[in-house]
Amino acid sequence: MSGGQLAALRAGDEQAFRALVAEHQQLLLRLARMYTPSDAVAEEVVQETWLGVLNGLDGFQGRSSLRTWISQILINVARRRGGREARSVPFSSAGDPAVDPDWFMDTGPWEGHWRAFPSDWSGQPEERILGKEVRAVVDRELRALPAAQREVVTLRDVEGWPADEVCELLDISAANQRVLLHRGRNRVRAKLERYFEDSL
Repeated sequence: MSGGQLAALRAGDEQAFRALVAEHQQLLLRLARMYTPSDAVAEEVVQETWLGVLNGLDGFQGRSSLRTWISQILINVARRRGGREARSVPFSSAGDPAVDPDWFMDTGPWEGHWRAFPSDWSGQPEERILGKEVRAVVDRELRALPAAQREVVTLRDVEGWPADEVCELLDISAANQRVLLHRGRNRVRAKLERYFEDSL
């Protein structure tokens, strides 16, 4: 965003604010759905976020991108509304291992290596892979992920955010972001593998 656009927003320019809303509204709704039980609550969180943006524009110092700053406001609103704790969860309490240990050799010279490589989906018809049913499987599994993994996988793989912006937004280290992304991706991939195996 240019300095002129920011100045227009701070001056109360309605057109500049409409353009900002048009640019970020869908992203904010998708992010809000990560934290809320329904679309209606997500929409309320987004409305409250826009109020926070209006009230906080004078305090925006440009240390992060405007998108990251607005998204931070949304996450704070959503966490507060959802009664979620914003603290990090230690890896020791993350639950299941990132990848099923049965997929790896446990003895011999190949200990720790794959028993068999993950399935190759390149032979699947494109319509099937991109279809609504597969998307529903992915969406269900994303919602079932632990919160920290869900945030990182959604931002990186669904929204396409770069790693450094995700780290800044969620206030996590690069190493933590990589681990959460790896664990989350593997859980979603395992669910998809089971889906494709069962439907062949």
